[in-house]
Amino acid sequence: MSLQLNLDGRVVLVTGAATGIGRAIASAMALAGATVVVNHLGRTGLAGEVVADIAAAGGSAWAVEADVSHGDAVHAMVASVLARHGRIDVLVNNAGILLDKPFLDTTEREWDQVIATDLKSVFLCAQAVLPGMIAQGSGCVINVASELGYLGRANFAAYTAAKAGVITLTRTLAREFAPRVRVNAIAPGPVQTPMLSLDQMSAAAIAQESDIPMARVGRPEEIAGTAVFLASDLASFYCGQTLSPNGGALMA
Repeated sequence: MSLQLNLDGRVVLVTGAATGIGRAIASAMALAGATVVVNHLGRTGLAGEVVADIAAAGGSAWAVEADVSHGDAVHAMVASVLARHGRIDVLVNNAGILLDKPFLDTTEREWDQVIATDLKSVFLCAQAVLPGMIAQGSGCVINVASELGYLGRANFAAYTAAKAGVITLTRTLAREFAPRVRVNAIAPGPVQTPMLSLDQMSAAAIAQESDIPMARVGRPEEIAGTAVFLASDLASFYCGQTLSPNGGALMA
């Protein structure tokens, strides 16, 4: 078998792809030759920019709005992709939100919202997409977790719990669906995105995020390369793994 990074002919669905890491992943997948479906929630303008940028670079993409924390919306989204392309080859579960709040001050509603967006969405999207991948005899699921899913962090209880769940769910799905579908995860370190904006952080917070061997936070495109690799034939023997581009903040 010839192993290539080329994703020509593959259909890739990226959730939360209007900004940040999701946007970078969508762009990188398109650059590698895939047709990309840019999922977003209430960010029509930004998603349109992603699609336009991909088209300007010679790629193919379109946008679909769906709240991936709700099953009906997820199934409608997946149905629309299948109606248009007949298949989904790669699912990137990237959608997520962050809650920076002391544990004792976190409300039940806030906890539920983070878990629904960051963890339940992975369950819903994978459950909607996997039957088609099984039927076509191939597929790849990439779940975006976080290094904090391993490390934990004060004031981030809901987020870290959700991301730890993503890592473990990745391993479970990999065991259940291999070899028909490969399931892996990415656990980035701190990355400069709208969700983690250095312009809005205190000096102490920046110091905490930057206290890594590479002496800086990452860029979204540095995470996107890992996603393209995992989607490609070059990663054909990766199963249930969590790759962590983090500048050395976590060495495992």
